[in-house]
Amino acid sequence: MNNFDGKKILITGTAGFIGSYLAKRVCLENSGAKVIGFDSINDYYDVKLKEHRLSWFENIPNFEFVKGNLADKKIINQIFEKYHPDIVVNLAAQAGVRYSIENPDAYIEANLIGFYNILEACRHYPVEHLVYASSSSVYGGNKKVPFSTDDKVDNPVSLYAATKKSNELLAHAYSKLYNIPSTGLRFFTVYGPAGRPDMAYFGFTNKLINGEKIQIYNFGNCRRDFTYVDDIVEGIIRVMAKAPEKKDGEDGLPLPPYKVYNIGNSNPENLLDFVKILQEELVRAEVLPQDYDFESHKELVPMQPGDVPVTYADTTDLYNDFGFKPTTSLRTGLRNFAEWYKQFYGEIK
Repeated sequence: MNNFDGKKILITGTAGFIGSYLAKRVCLENSGAKVIGFDSINDYYDVKLKEHRLSWFENIPNFEFVKGNLADKKIINQIFEKYHPDIVVNLAAQAGVRYSIENPDAYIEANLIGFYNILEACRHYPVEHLVYASSSSVYGGNKKVPFSTDDKVDNPVSLYAATKKSNELLAHAYSKLYNIPSTGLRFFTVYGPAGRPDMAYFGFTNKLINGEKIQIYNFGNCRRDFTYVDDIVEGIIRVMAKAPEKKDGEDGLPLPPYKVYNIGNSNPENLLDFVKILQEELVRAEVLPQDYDFESHKELVPMQPGDVPVTYADTTDLYNDFGFKPTTSLRTGLRNFAEWYKQFYGEIK
């Protein structure tokens, strides 16, 4: 087990999906660690859900929360000045591919200016390790599968993907110039209880409950490497504990202590199969009635701009360096989600 006792850890995006799970687990398993949570609690989706996640920390003494905007350089510098974090995990970002088409400003502010502020703070208040969220979306329209971190990723098909690729480039430059150990993690379609309502499984559930039709893109021929949130968190924790080594190259200058890994299930599922398991689990959890007519609520539609037909992670490097690969089956993960949904949102309307 990784031990962070005595460490000060800044986790941005702690009211978010992955950030809340990570912060909770680090706090509970490392009573001697100090976790500083940071989030803007914006209204990109239902704030009640973000407050629900933050309520997990009410009786956790080694957690402290700071509300603020990542793009506000002053508050970021104040946090680093006050706490001098040893490890920084930057999970705060404006997420979502489709939203980036309508609201580009939000992505430039959070994902570029916000990340730049984190890098500058890590430069002026040196840290042992900066871990940050990238995304499988950087692979864009790559035809070669599975996606490997050795693949060329110069052709993003959404602004969101372009900002995530920019994060990797900025981190590389800062690692090289200032010897900041940094690791980027390309997440593949993360799902689970208390997840993001803009993700397909959550949106499908809301629509089915309201008797609306769900749209299945690319006429059902999409495949996604769905990765359960606990598996993602396990991967992040292992990576946090092992920063890329600082070493010099043949020219005597530091080599950038920089790594990028995929975290995914390496087992892409067809979207139609995914929907079938989801509906079975929603019926089982009594979120939907036994006799629900799914066929009349399904609509196969063309691909959306900025979307890709398949995501598929090559996680060989993650396994070789950390001995880790995700283990949660899709049915188990969706069962946990359906049971949480029932508990959080209550009875069938």
